[in-house]
Amino acid sequence: MFSRRDPRPKSPGLRRAWESLDCGDVPGALRQLRAAGEEQPLGEVALVVGRAAGSAGFDDLAKAAAALVAEPERPRALYDFGYWCIEHDVAYLAVPALREALRRSDGSPVALRELVSAYEHEGRHREAVAELARHEGTLAHWPDRYLLVFNAVLAGDLELARRQHALLADPEDTQWQPARERQNRVLERAAVAERVSSLGPADLRGWQYVIAGTVLGTLSPYGFDAGMHGRYAWLQDTPDGCLRGLLRLRTLLTAAGVRPRSVSLLPDRDSRILGLAAAEMLGLPAEPFAPGRPDTVVVAYDLDGLAAHDGGPEIVGQLFERMPGQVLHAHASCWTDPPAITADSVALLHQSVVPPWGERLGPGADGGVERGPADDRPEAEIAAEVTAADPEADPGDGTGPADDDAVFAAFAGAVGSTWLRGDRARVRSAGPVPSSRFA
Repeated sequence: MFSRRDPRPKSPGLRRAWESLDCGDVPGALRQLRAAGEEQPLGEVALVVGRAAGSAGFDDLAKAAAALVAEPERPRALYDFGYWCIEHDVAYLAVPALREALRRSDGSPVALRELVSAYEHEGRHREAVAELARHEGTLAHWPDRYLLVFNAVLAGDLELARRQHALLADPEDTQWQPARERQNRVLERAAVAERVSSLGPADLRGWQYVIAGTVLGTLSPYGFDAGMHGRYAWLQDTPDGCLRGLLRLRTLLTAAGVRPRSVSLLPDRDSRILGLAAAEMLGLPAEPFAPGRPDTVVVAYDLDGLAAHDGGPEIVGQLFERMPGQVLHAHASCWTDPPAITADSVALLHQSVVPPWGERLGPGADGGVERGPADDRPEAEIAAEVTAADPEADPGDGTGPADDDAVFAAFAGAVGSTWLRGDRARVRSAGPVPSSRFA
């Protein structure tokens, strides 16, 4: 008796993904699928994805993949596969399937919206704009033309965004009214920011404000021309950098006419240290965070660090909707995986950061590099070191523009009237302009 062998993909890239699954390496298989590109046979892609989904216990995706393997040309099978890929955070696998579903369904609005969703998950906003623009004659105002405006802003095309926004009728369904109001504020911020900011491809501070309503305090002086445009990759932070960020916060508060009465201390050690330094520098009393307290600056070192602390997720939830005069300042914010809430002020953007008092890399006794112990001194003592630091900017590698205090003060003065305006609840940070947006 002979048993029929399970089918295996024929494409070299997909075979490598299959071999990763042979070893039980699902993440490795997903990396191989991304590396293989979008021109692979969809039935074979679904074969690999179905096996990976089964290993991970994602029965819904495994079922959709099996249906696509059986009927790789059926629009519904293509759509369902793309939908469940997005749901399980592998939107890059959804894109080719949804493009094909859209083609085979003669421009189905449902397939179009799901394809745009996949592009958005991947930060491919220019492609979302192009796809929506191809179907402009059949777009419904809500959500289709709204999505065109939204993605045009994220693609850096304000001219298109404004033109389409002017055509966008007010929603009849009240569920879309908050989105309409948010979009109004985005374009209002753009009009204000462009008075003092270029809003060109490298204008990180300007776009951060337009998209997220966040004022970015400092710019990285390294790798500006290499696509970083003021973002940090891996950073070992310093007391100097912390003080510089707090001074920029003080400039912003003054420019906006915001007069807090206290600094609110969050429970994680990193935030408490920085909060004590902020209280000293601003000349305000420091008090433990209370969600209902108005007219206060809530200081976080890193919102992801807060979220990882006991009780942190609850506090993050309490900061979605902030009290009048309650300002959220985050010193460090990850730009590749933004935190769950948007801070009003951020000192710097990073991929990975080590606090000045954390476990830092340095020269070892044998001449190599080793990780040293964290600074366990009392929080107030470390905070005093921050306030006594030298806030002079690091000159960096000379590739970027000067991030001097006068330039920042001019920006803060221009946007102060629209900063903190409108409802303050944001489901997720829009993040900065991705470096690939203008490629």
